[in-house]
Amino acid sequence: MGLGAGILLIAAGAILAFGVHVAPGAIDVHTIGIILLIVGAVGTFLSMIFWSSWAGPGYWRRRGGPPVGYGGGPYSGGPPPDY
Repeated sequence: MGLGAGILLIAAGAILAFGVHVAPGAIDVHTIGIILLIVGAVGTFLSMIFWSSWAGPGYWRRRGGPPVGYGGGPYSGGPPPDY
């Protein structure tokens, strides 16, 4: 779950918990709102904790010059022929 999904769950939970007034029935809307608030808060908290540790795929592998075969410049496939 990302930061946006967590905030969306918090907003939907707050609307259901505090903004909807219904007669008691088979489904308790206020309890569902509280559950969504808790899940959204936990998801947002975990997303912010792990945000800085996640660098994306290939972050630690491709550091340095342009990739091999890039354009035709000095990095286009190995050492020069008179090396």
